[in-house]
Amino acid sequence: MTSAAGVVVVGGGQAGFSVVSALRGAGYDGPVTVFADEPHLPYQRPPLSKKAHTEPDGVRVDLVPESFYRERDIELRLGEGVTALDTARRTVVAGTGARLPYEHLVLATGARNRPLPVPGAELTGVHALRSLDDALAVGRALATARDVVVVGGGFIGLELAQVAAARGAHVTVVELADRLLSRAVSPQLQEHLRDRHERSGVRVLTGTAVQAIEGSQGRVRQVVTDVGALPADLVVYGIGAVPRDELARDACLAVDDGVIVDEQLRSVSDPWISAVGDCARHPHPHADGLVRLESVQNATDQGALVGRRIAGASAPYASLPWFWSDQGDIKLQIAGLRAPSDTVRLVAGDSAERLAAYAFRDDRLVAVETLNWAAEHLAARRLLERDTPVRAADLAGSTLGALARARRNAEVRA
Repeated sequence: MTSAAGVVVVGGGQAGFSVVSALRGAGYDGPVTVFADEPHLPYQRPPLSKKAHTEPDGVRVDLVPESFYRERDIELRLGEGVTALDTARRTVVAGTGARLPYEHLVLATGARNRPLPVPGAELTGVHALRSLDDALAVGRALATARDVVVVGGGFIGLELAQVAAARGAHVTVVELADRLLSRAVSPQLQEHLRDRHERSGVRVLTGTAVQAIEGSQGRVRQVVTDVGALPADLVVYGIGAVPRDELARDACLAVDDGVIVDEQLRSVSDPWISAVGDCARHPHPHADGLVRLESVQNATDQGALVGRRIAGASAPYASLPWFWSDQGDIKLQIAGLRAPSDTVRLVAGDSAERLAAYAFRDDRLVAVETLNWAAEHLAARRLLERDTPVRAADLAGSTLGALARARRNAEVRA
């Protein structure tokens, strides 16, 4: 194991990969070590709920080949986690008991699924979906599953529901809240999203609680809800995630639903420690107060910022949050951060399949959600990234794409 103090990254996901890639790209030549709990090379998570199930034996989701790390002298400690931080001595304690010093420590530990707190959750045929191994197990189960119950109407649940339906299964989504994606998507757009899932053959039960999972001979047979029992030979649950911030908490760093960091993603308790991705709670110019974001964009951009900062280029984190979710032939894209109190205006595109929900705060556009309207999503990102003021009146009878084109033409004429 490397003995000289350098950069130690705890976590082998998208955020951790982004840190080390940016470090070497910015010219950092000190030791770089990555601890990853899983035995796999750092990989992409989005395909796990969209495509991995269709290729259970041959899916390739590695971010880069192993040679990328070898050629850049990045030490990967695959299948080896970190059990403790010694901030006084600036060392990490590995699962093997070995100690490794660091000059800079980056926590990229991600998040874990909330457990399903009902009797029967341990039965064969009941799966969480977070890791590559989870996805491969679900993919194998889908090969023979006929009755699939998805517990949780979030992004992963809805993506998986469409995969299962496309493979011929009878699919029911059970969501405790009164609507799908209740925290992420505006009520105005959500109703259309639900309608499209139901038209594709997915049954959706909102405002419904799972009470137990029952089976025979150790295998799931049905899901008992407060509105009746649902037959099931496969259950997949995704009821939210919690940040993996135990290392920081045990080391007495500031933690509150994630490791609390400043605008440059340094721990507010220790300037030699940073946190990025799903485990970081941070200030953001698009948010009111601290926020913790779970998205590939956020993990990638935060990791890159910290890598560049350690290499000598400091800047506050201000990347526009954006997100996408492919749910069968439904493409949901979000740019910006909407608050529950924002005013939302729903607009249809040139076809019934294209919709956009514009969110305004104090008559200024702050977020845009689109269904099957990639061009409008990209226009929203460009305007929001540039902090271009857009009022509700500016969009009367128009779209962001048309508005952006009109403004560009006016600038050219001027």
